[in-house]
Amino acid sequence: MRLFPLLLSVLPLAASAQSAPASLAERFAGMTAVTGYERAMADSVLALLPGAARDRAGNAVLRIGSGAPARLVACALDEPGFVVGAIGADGYLTLHRVGGRVPPLFDQQLEGQRVTVWGSRGGVPGVVAVRSVHLTRGRTTPDEPFTADNAYVDLGAATAAEVDGLGVRMLSAVALAKRPHRYGDSLLAAPSAGRRAACAALVAAARGEGARTARSPSGTTVIAFVVEQNLSARGLLTAAHEYGPFTETLIVDGGAHVPGAADALKPVPDTLAARAATELGKVSRMTIGTRYTGTPVETVSLADASALAARISEWIGGAP
Repeated sequence: MRLFPLLLSVLPLAASAQSAPASLAERFAGMTAVTGYERAMADSVLALLPGAARDRAGNAVLRIGSGAPARLVACALDEPGFVVGAIGADGYLTLHRVGGRVPPLFDQQLEGQRVTVWGSRGGVPGVVAVRSVHLTRGRTTPDEPFTADNAYVDLGAATAAEVDGLGVRMLSAVALAKRPHRYGDSLLAAPSAGRRAACAALVAAARGEGARTARSPSGTTVIAFVVEQNLSARGLLTAAHEYGPFTETLIVDGGAHVPGAADALKPVPDTLAARAATELGKVSRMTIGTRYTGTPVETVSLADASALAARISEWIGGAP
């Protein structure tokens, strides 16, 4: 019973899968791509984009056209998460948070929640234990907030050998179990839903889906799904050095805007990214709005995902 949802999360999507921005956003929201462990999701992107290839950083990259000008459009694949820090003799796991930017109260989202541990045999469901209210009643307990250092993950294993038999090792990636939920007027709630919807829109645009009008891009357009953006922007910087210099770069992502806002999909300058690598050229950012940003119920409008796909298609075609 438990293998079916796990397979949906880890196996690459078939090239024939529905890839309209809304349905693809929901599929992507069910995937896990902890910073440094994005390979499975990159495989899914490669399956959807014939002609795309993995570069030396692990990015999934598709090149369209040739000659000048050269432009780059990029979406980050990664999300904050954890790795297995130790495996106890009793079968419990302890965790370390992966470095990089994390939302406020990120560790507290773990307490008592379902997680998936990604081992050599695929995803293994587990739960983060909580302090027993029965055994601690009447005792003095610390009031410090829950952190990853307090986490003990129960996989249902009674020994370290049983954990090993599940394919779980030190440094296996760990993230909240993904259960994307659609509600209201085409809203989607899931961890990192905004970024997943942005990448879905970029895939759809790269496939020529969702465009209002067909345009033939001039010059070269590099479409990159980049890794380790939360840590050091290694994937984006590799794309800049490997395929640049570019005259212009567009970064698409999710962020704290009200879904459906009229100006949410307006490109805005990103001077910080432009300073990080001059090969990126003029850098702008297009953000799909999210509510409850950085929480397990981060919410995005699927209508906005379709609108973003259309805007990216126009940009690829040469529109500002």
